[in-house]
Amino acid sequence: MTDQNEASSPSVVPLTEDDPEQAPPKDKGLWRDLVAYWILGLCNNYGYVVMLTAAHDILKELEGNDGDHGKSVQVSGAPCNKLSTGAILLADILPALVVKSVASFLPLAKHVRIFLCVAAAAAGFLLTAFATVEWVLFLGVIATSFSSGLGEATFLAYATYFNKNVISTWSSGTGGAGIAGSLSYTGLTELGLTPKTTILIMLVVPALEAAAFWLLLRHKDTDKPAEPEEAKEKVEEIDYSTLPEDERPLENWSQRIRYIPSLFIFMIPLILVYLLEYYINQGLFELVYFPGIWLSQSGQYRWYQVIYQIGVFISRSSVNLIQFRHVWIMAVFQFLNVVYFTFEAIYYFTPSIWIIFVLILWEGLLGGGGYVNTFYRIQTDVPAARREYAMMVTSISDSVGIALAGVAAIPSHNAICDLPVPDRLL
Repeated sequence: MTDQNEASSPSVVPLTEDDPEQAPPKDKGLWRDLVAYWILGLCNNYGYVVMLTAAHDILKELEGNDGDHGKSVQVSGAPCNKLSTGAILLADILPALVVKSVASFLPLAKHVRIFLCVAAAAAGFLLTAFATVEWVLFLGVIATSFSSGLGEATFLAYATYFNKNVISTWSSGTGGAGIAGSLSYTGLTELGLTPKTTILIMLVVPALEAAAFWLLLRHKDTDKPAEPEEAKEKVEEIDYSTLPEDERPLENWSQRIRYIPSLFIFMIPLILVYLLEYYINQGLFELVYFPGIWLSQSGQYRWYQVIYQIGVFISRSSVNLIQFRHVWIMAVFQFLNVVYFTFEAIYYFTPSIWIIFVLILWEGLLGGGGYVNTFYRIQTDVPAARREYAMMVTSISDSVGIALAGVAAIPSHNAICDLPVPDRLL
C-alpha cells in the first residue's frame, strides 16, 4: 500500500504494476532472505524448546534420582514433582527477558550480536550435556536463554530492512523450532539415546544458524533508518523531515522511552497470551496424568509439549493466509484453557488423553497466532522510521508473559500437589 504522504507529494511518483516499462524488476534473490529467516527462526528458538521439553530429565539430574518422575512425593498415591518444571522455565526465560530489555541500548554491531548468539547456544548445549552439579546445569539453560533472547531482539529489528514477508518466514521458523526441538528430543530419547548424547547431537543447530546468517542472508545497510522494501523499489529515498512528527525517526533515548507506551496496544495482549499458555505448560501439564496407558507420566509430558508446538507452528505459519488484528481475543480463549486445565489437574475428569491432545493443539494455535499477528501488525502499521525500535521493544512481551507464568506456576503447582488425589489415580 502506498503511503498517503508519498501519494500526495509532487516530488515522489509511485510506480505501478500497470505500466510494465516503469514497474521495478522482481527481486530474484528474495528467496535467500525468506529461507534464511526461516532457518534463523528455527535455530534461534530450538535450544529454548529443547530445554523445556527436557525439563523432566533435567529435574532428574538436579535431584540425582533415576526414577521415572525425578524427585517426586507421593501425594495420596500420585507422583508429583514438588520443584515443578516452572523452575526450569524461569531459568530458561529470565536471561532472555533481561537481554531483550537492554538489547536496544547495547552499541554492538549485528555481526557481534549474532556471534554471541551462536557461541552461547553451543555453550548451552555443552554445559547441559556435561553438567555434574546443579549450578552447571542451570548455567547451560541460562546460556541457551541468553542466545535466544538476544537473537530474537536482533533478528526482529534487522527484519525491518527486508521485505515484509521475512516476518512470516521468521515466525514460521520459530514455530518449526517447537516441533523440531520437542519432537527430536522426545524421539531420540524414546529410541534409547541418553539425554546427554541427544543434546550433543543438537550442536549442529548453532552451526546451521551461523551458516544461514553469514552465508545465505543478503545483508543490508543499517546506517540509515529502515524503509519498506516495497518503497525502496518504487520511489526515491524518503526525506524524513517532510513527514509528520509521529512518523519521523526517534532521535534520542528520551523520545524512545516516551514512545514505548504507544506500543502497549501490541505488548499487553501478547503478554497475557504467553502468561496464560505457559502457566498451563509449566504449571499444569505435569499434573495432567493418565495412569495405565501406553505412555509414562514423563512420556505424556513430552508429547504434550510436541502437540503444543505443532499448534504453534501451524498458527505461526498462517499469517499470509489469515490475519487477526485483535490479539486480545486470543488471550480470552487462552484464559478459558487455563480454567479447564486447572480443573483437570485437580479433579481428573477428562475421560481420554485424546481430548487433552486436542485442547493442547488449540492452546498452541492461540499462542502462535498471538505472536505472529502482533509482529505482522507492527510491520504493516508502525511508521517505517520507527519500526525497528518497535520490533525490538515489543519482542520483550512474550518473555515478560513467560516469566510471570514461571513465577505463578511454581506455587500453584505445589498447592495442587498438596490436594487429595482423585479416585482415578488410586
